[in-house]
Amino acid sequence: MEILIALQSSLGGILSIRQVGVSAEGRSINSLSMGRGKKKILMWSQMHGDEPTATMGLFDMLSWFARNGSAVEAAKILSETSILIIPMLNPDGAERFQRRNAQGIDINRDAASLRTNEAKILKRVRDEFAPEYGLNLHDQEPRYTVGSSGKVATIALLAPAVDVAKSDNAVRIRAKKMAAQLVDILQPYIDGHISRYDDSFEPRAFGDNVQKWGTSTVLIESGGHADDPAKMFIRKLNCLAILGLCYSVATGEIEGAEIRRYEALPENTKNLYDIIIRDATVTFGGGLNPIVGDVGINEEEVAEGNSVRRRGKIVDFGDLSTFTSFVTYDGKGATLDGNGLKLESYVDVEKLVAGLKRVSR
Repeated sequence: MEILIALQSSLGGILSIRQVGVSAEGRSINSLSMGRGKKKILMWSQMHGDEPTATMGLFDMLSWFARNGSAVEAAKILSETSILIIPMLNPDGAERFQRRNAQGIDINRDAASLRTNEAKILKRVRDEFAPEYGLNLHDQEPRYTVGSSGKVATIALLAPAVDVAKSDNAVRIRAKKMAAQLVDILQPYIDGHISRYDDSFEPRAFGDNVQKWGTSTVLIESGGHADDPAKMFIRKLNCLAILGLCYSVATGEIEGAEIRRYEALPENTKNLYDIIIRDATVTFGGGLNPIVGDVGINEEEVAEGNSVRRRGKIVDFGDLSTFTSFVTYDGKGATLDGNGLKLESYVDVEKLVAGLKRVSR
């Protein structure tokens, strides 16, 4: 709360802070509001406690207003829109850095039953504010790819379905325009790295239900990007996307967005590993013949005593020609000991790739 108060002070009174409820463990859940316009935009982030990228982006956006409050663009947004933000819906999960809340419930699967405090708060805030536009902000696993391109999905977008048939009504069409506008905003920075999230109807999810309740909603999933494990670049993209969309709503530019820009996005796929060693000869002993294959490795943070270190985990072996990676090594002519490459086992990546030629980032 101290951070919020400090930010409110730096914004010169244009930001209002209100406690809208408490979490299962009694932590404060707050909303931030700004603007005085008729066009209402609701944003919520970190309903999964381990997905903080957009939360950082939201505060970057507020910092932009603090620094540029007199800019023409800022004045336009504040005069034409009213923005309501819940920057952290799941503070108990954030405290543990886990997806679910303190009771073990995935809040994003509680929109129909509304059994958790956090879900009830979001539903009530949406109903009271009655926004036309909504942004549902998440992180996705950073190894998704864009269709069959082999490129990592840095941002995935979704205009959720309102029924199993994936019908289009006025609310969803407006959401698709929002998504199309986001494509145009982001493409100059991550061309080829924007995907379309699976739009199968999920009757328990908030995005689908908020759409059904009349708020045109877009899901923004922050994925992965080369040399950005902490997602600091993707954090900037979130700030840029949110600011740009708010300005498009304020100016009315959103109405002219071409839906096909969103609908033409390749779907999210999962054909990427952190590291691939290509065409290495793997030996086994015990009478087994050696075999030439690709080795897929993902890096994970592993607790060791009181510290955490990144270690490689063997996740695949064989023909990985349909997979891409952040880093690729040429294993031709190299021999690896297969007894140290058991699936799901941890390896010292530096030792494993010592002497191998790195052929891509």
